[in-house]
Amino acid sequence: MPERIAEVTALLAEVLAPRAPLTVIVDGGDPGAAAAFAARLAAAFPSTARAWNVDAVLGLTGPGGTVSDSALNVLEPATDRILVFLRGGPRHRFAEGDGERRAQVVIDHRDPEWPVIRQIHPDLADPDRWYLSESRAFFAARAGDWDAKFGDDMPRYREAVRLAGVGPGQVALDIGCGTGRALPALADAAGPTGRVLGLDFTPDMLLAARKAGRDDDASLILADARRLPVADAAADVIFAAGLVHHLPDPVAGLAELARVTRPGGTLAIFHPTGRAELAARHGRTLRPGEPLSEERLGPLLAGSGWELRSYEDVPDRFLALATRTG
Repeated sequence: MPERIAEVTALLAEVLAPRAPLTVIVDGGDPGAAAAFAARLAAAFPSTARAWNVDAVLGLTGPGGTVSDSALNVLEPATDRILVFLRGGPRHRFAEGDGERRAQVVIDHRDPEWPVIRQIHPDLADPDRWYLSESRAFFAARAGDWDAKFGDDMPRYREAVRLAGVGPGQVALDIGCGTGRALPALADAAGPTGRVLGLDFTPDMLLAARKAGRDDDASLILADARRLPVADAAADVIFAAGLVHHLPDPVAGLAELARVTRPGGTLAIFHPTGRAELAARHGRTLRPGEPLSEERLGPLLAGSGWELRSYEDVPDRFLALATRTG
């Protein structure tokens, strides 16, 4: 068994085994892959756990009105039933129902040899038990060709930095900087008297940034966005591209960004693709109440030390600007 599969199934078995006896239902990806993952997960349970692991019955009709719909769309979680959703594969388009949202465990399964846990319900495990290691695994596998795949986004980053209003002499932090695509523009805006830090929790991403020479534009720091090694009120501008929707607790994450920003400072939440376009790229449609929806983002920011001052969500850009209150 590939090492990554063994790591994921061992972690899930460690989390779920104390709750046995229970039924674990795996669905959402390619039927063969779902069956294989379920079997590997069952094998990871200790023999004393008395856990029953069952691949979901395919062909169950759900709200989508098709016999190919995910079984998770018509099943409910329960104390003795764990729903595991495999995100990816030819059946990923059937996530249009509630299958993924009902699942207590969501696994990125686009590469069956490199599954990555993207969600475990907090009732099952505290995020500190899995979030950092699994997120690093997710981005490490993509770091090497990230710029080759998304390099044409650089002008959009530069424009977002301009709209964020970074000025000469200011301190700008790029949180979740990845390969550092925003760093040259931030450095140009802050000028020789300013300072730019690029922080990311994936060593492979920072290595790619250094290989691209972006450590000439900023100091690169290995750091978790939820616990920044930065003094209170140190930053004038926070640039956060593709970060907020990855945080397991957006309110706590936004509060940490507020802690390191001076009153009156700016937060720029950015993505070089609009929300609808990004959702379509991943085979789904937008749903009400997602963290970056306008109706939810405003209250999230207000509850964590920010005031939303502008919101733009168009096909080639998502950009929300907020001001640090207090």
